[in-house]
Amino acid sequence: MRIGVIGAGQLGGTLATWCAESGHEVAVTSRHPDRLTDLVELGDGHIRALTVPEAAAFGEVLFFAPNWESAREAIDLAHDAMAGKVVIDATNPAHVSVPIEGAPGPAGLGSFAPGFPSTLDIPSFVRVPVAPGTNRELGTAPKSGFETLIDWAPDAHWVKAFNTISTDILDRRRGHDPLLAEYVCTDQRDAREAACRIIQELGFAPFFAGGPEAARLTETGGPLQKLEVDVQDAKDALAEALATIH
Repeated sequence: MRIGVIGAGQLGGTLATWCAESGHEVAVTSRHPDRLTDLVELGDGHIRALTVPEAAAFGEVLFFAPNWESAREAIDLAHDAMAGKVVIDATNPAHVSVPIEGAPGPAGLGSFAPGFPSTLDIPSFVRVPVAPGTNRELGTAPKSGFETLIDWAPDAHWVKAFNTISTDILDRRRGHDPLLAEYVCTDQRDAREAACRIIQELGFAPFFAGGPEAARLTETGGPLQKLEVDVQDAKDALAEALATIH
């Protein structure tokens, strides 16, 4: 598979290297592709450095991993090439989310991704953390960073993953039993399947957390952010995260 990685920072570069090790052809990108020589050499012929539009056009599946401050610029550069493609969002917005009473929450959260059945059923009235600036009187929940990206590039098939755990923990836990859970948020079936396949290839266990609104649980300030969870504990961790934000 051809994979484009938009954003060659620590996480993007690590994911690019692992994808190349798994046999994929990978294009990495930054504002200065000529500075990615070391990363390209690590790919042993499977990684190339391209501009943002070129990498977006190259990839059948895209990892979206720029700094949040550069996210809109990256979307603008890659926008047309992202249409119809699975895009795995690994970003975290800069804001810190806080709980709010009366805000609506996501329905149907908490089933394992393909290959990991679960009976957890989270009721639709559960509330999720929201960002500053929310109208507390109306109880209107603002969008997660993930939902914002969907608004910016609605023709892409977005899925949230690889945004809760630092690269050093990912590297330490990769491929070791018990497998580390990777929470997946999307309402696109093809995006869910592609992300789960790649997560498994890279040595982790996908766990489906819900649709786009569930990304608020995993992003900055959310109860699943920076939480290292083994796959057998992922269901309980998700339920506990939801319980703490009433």
